[in-house]
Amino acid sequence: MSDTDATTETDHTLRTPIVAVLGHVDHGKTSLLDRIRGSAVTAGESGAITQHIGATAVPLSVISEIAGELVDPTDFDLPGLLFIDTPGHHSFSTLRSRGGALADIAILVVDVNDGFQPQTLEAIDILKRTQTPFIVAANKIDTVPGWNPNENMPVQATMDAQSDRVQSDLNQKLYEIIGELSDNGFSADMYWRVQNFQANIGVVPVSAETGEGVPDLLTVMMGLSQRYMKEEMEIDASGPGVGTVLEVKDTQGFGTTLDAIIYDGTIRADDTIVVGGLQGPIVTDVRALLRPRPLEEIRTEKQFEQVDEVAAADGVKIAAPELDNAMAGAPIRVIRNRNRAEVIAEVEEELAEIEVTTQEEGVVVKADTLGSLEALSSTLAEEEIPIMRAEVGAVAPRDIRVADTANEPTHRAILAFSVDVLDDARALAEQEDVELFENDVIYQLIEEYDDHVTGIKEAQQEQILDNITRPAKFRVLPDHTFRQSDPAVVGIEVLSGELRRNVNVVKWEGGDPKRVGRLKSLQDEGEDIDAARTGERLAASIDGPTVGRQIEEGDDLWVEIPEKHAKILEQELKEDISVDEREALSMYLEKHRNRDPFWGK
Repeated sequence: MSDTDATTETDHTLRTPIVAVLGHVDHGKTSLLDRIRGSAVTAGESGAITQHIGATAVPLSVISEIAGELVDPTDFDLPGLLFIDTPGHHSFSTLRSRGGALADIAILVVDVNDGFQPQTLEAIDILKRTQTPFIVAANKIDTVPGWNPNENMPVQATMDAQSDRVQSDLNQKLYEIIGELSDNGFSADMYWRVQNFQANIGVVPVSAETGEGVPDLLTVMMGLSQRYMKEEMEIDASGPGVGTVLEVKDTQGFGTTLDAIIYDGTIRADDTIVVGGLQGPIVTDVRALLRPRPLEEIRTEKQFEQVDEVAAADGVKIAAPELDNAMAGAPIRVIRNRNRAEVIAEVEEELAEIEVTTQEEGVVVKADTLGSLEALSSTLAEEEIPIMRAEVGAVAPRDIRVADTANEPTHRAILAFSVDVLDDARALAEQEDVELFENDVIYQLIEEYDDHVTGIKEAQQEQILDNITRPAKFRVLPDHTFRQSDPAVVGIEVLSGELRRNVNVVKWEGGDPKRVGRLKSLQDEGEDIDAARTGERLAASIDGPTVGRQIEEGDDLWVEIPEKHAKILEQELKEDISVDEREALSMYLEKHRNRDPFWGK
């Protein structure tokens, strides 16, 4: 072996697998991560756990301490696990490494009492799309009635220590979760029964509250990573760093900084980097690499300490000029000894992979990260809601102006997912009558928008209905002529439909409708009324006819419906009118179509 081979050999190291924790709100994602950190502290390893930027590194020594006899550290050569704190599971789909999700593996947290909820399904959808292997943490086992907790114990041992009734209650809840996974296309079982984790999802019962099952969770994650991902964890430790932006934020003393995860190579304090931005790649020089100070030093004035170099996989805060337009979810690449144009082209290519289809007419969408933008857009596409503009970042006045150009009232809307709305934008939206929808749960955001659209459509239908002639048939009552003409005032009975004032009246003679006059007013016991329904008897004044000539007592008369109105009523508003109006309409149409089959079609 030549010397050069030897050096290349030593540069290849195994990086820490990156773990994402996903799940429905309130199912215990955060408390589970806190428990893992807490268990490490309890295990007397507080110094070994490092809180990185946007991530928590749990080294193998800590895992084997927590997992006890479940783990033999000599079985593993991966250095531990790096948990990323994804603010929401949509940012997870953004956090991509080349061609896939940034996380190598995921934990889907499901509350045993609640089972699958809308966000659980959203998370599963993302895991499927990104083909990320995952295990299910069935959390809150300690809430099963009658449960006796055994702090930090492996789950099979603590389950065996419970009463038969508690065991059977818990098993029932666990099998419901396994059933829900099956409904979503995943074969699953309790993790200790799973032979092949690539073919089956392992379910690990845990309690973030008592630590029960946490040893198993860490053991399974470690085992899975070691068994199926070792090759992917091989990196060139000295090569130029590659990473993903978690968040873009202002940091006192440093201006705009990037919280990032580096998943390959290294980044150094003197590197030039290319970062994906709103207007394309940004090329800039690193000013400082920052990390949180160790827990025991956190009281010092400065929150961060500067480091010279960060190797994968790790979280770091990058301070550099011109980062204002950088985007959460975008790629970061170190140029170092590589061709600058090539690196820029690679970043451009990665940004281009994130496609959102926009149309001439539609809503405006704003989201906090590229991944949430992509996830929101694909959900909107499934719901057949068109998008006119989709961007990452806060809602600004220019977004309101774009929404203001929409032709459809339903499209004068902005769907803002997990982003701020600038004050002047909010004021402008109110002024221009542009609807703002804000939520950090995608399905709720879309539900709110759907309700708004339904409201608009119902109002439009009502407006159309108000301006449309409604069908009705009525009879002139015998011995109820109060005045013969100018206007004729007669007693009537409404036979079907709804009779309103100010409508033309026709009488059918020999198969043809003949207009006899205009119904001007309706009176019930001397009171003027606007409308009368089937079965009601009242007085009507009709301009035009004379009783005994154009109309007779006992005649059946109809409201004259213009052909255009009849067509709208039959084709668009049939569901919006009452049963008796429908009946009057179909009789009226039938009479017309006897002489002209295409009338009102």
